[in-house]
Amino acid sequence: MDIDLTPKLSKKVYGDNGGSYYSWSPSELPMLREGNIGAAKLALEKNGFATPRYSDSSKVAYVLQGSGVAGIVQPESEEKVLAIKTGDALALPFGVVTWWFNKEDTELVILFLGDTSKAHKAGEFTDFFLTGPNGIFTGFSTEFVGRAWDLDETNVKTLVGKQTGKGIVKLDGSISLPEPKDGDRKGMVLNCLEAPLDVDVKNGGRVVVLNTKNLPLVGEVGLGADLVRLDGNAMCSPGFSCDSAFQVTYVVRGSGRVQVVGVDGKRVLETTLKAGNLFIVPRFFVVSKICDPEGMEWFSIITTPNPIFTHMAGSSSAWKALSSTVLQAAFNVDAETEKLFRSKRTGDAIFFPPPN
Repeated sequence: MDIDLTPKLSKKVYGDNGGSYYSWSPSELPMLREGNIGAAKLALEKNGFATPRYSDSSKVAYVLQGSGVAGIVQPESEEKVLAIKTGDALALPFGVVTWWFNKEDTELVILFLGDTSKAHKAGEFTDFFLTGPNGIFTGFSTEFVGRAWDLDETNVKTLVGKQTGKGIVKLDGSISLPEPKDGDRKGMVLNCLEAPLDVDVKNGGRVVVLNTKNLPLVGEVGLGADLVRLDGNAMCSPGFSCDSAFQVTYVVRGSGRVQVVGVDGKRVLETTLKAGNLFIVPRFFVVSKICDPEGMEWFSIITTPNPIFTHMAGSSSAWKALSSTVLQAAFNVDAETEKLFRSKRTGDAIFFPPPN
């Protein structure tokens, strides 16, 4: 595979004083098209309202910053109104209508990562707005709108003509949006900062994995996800997805170095990651990261709801399972060298603290 894997920052697509919508383009990050993956961010200022829309892609949403309210309508279901906050992950299947609102001073920022295999454009989300100058009402004639909703022509013109703001508007306080409802978060949201840890390595790092057990809706979305927090100067051991999945990583905060090795042992990426970067690891390619002194945190989706990884170091690695003589023959080394190689990493870990 000869394709550019360089991490990229998002670019603004639209927005005004209520907030902005950003996305990553497959023309700049070709792996989006290659992996049929979409990536975008929504940033809402105080009183910013992202109007109702649905998408041609299933997604996982992750709240990067702030707190607010989300409205979700699943097909033939009642509206659920959820309080959302930093660390929340939501699975959004096909056909879901959503709206988002920020009533706090702190900017509300939400990351969207998803599958575009059924989208209009590979590697891009297309949103269909229910309202606004680019909403579905503007495409139908007055006659069709009037007959569908049993309205006279005057009311139809008022309804369509009053719509402003493409996707995001700033509310002036004259309208009170629904308040979050008790119980609506259940089964819809998992807070990755509060959930039980799947991996916890002292001075190394911590992982929370989203799967069909703790957030069943990811099964409908067809994606798994995880939040990884790496301590200062720690290392994430080399590993790969062994179920043919792509891994899409967004750096939430911090920085560090990354290397990716592909076919024929060729290093296809070596660079420094920083907050806001998005990069994609192709199927079966091996990736490893070493973070800077301030540590690093990233949120990833994997293009399968229950991902399986093979790590190349630690007691559970493939190397440990192979016979000593097999390794001697494969590396063409003596027994002493093979023993040294095998004995250096004995912990069952995917994170390694910095050297003493």
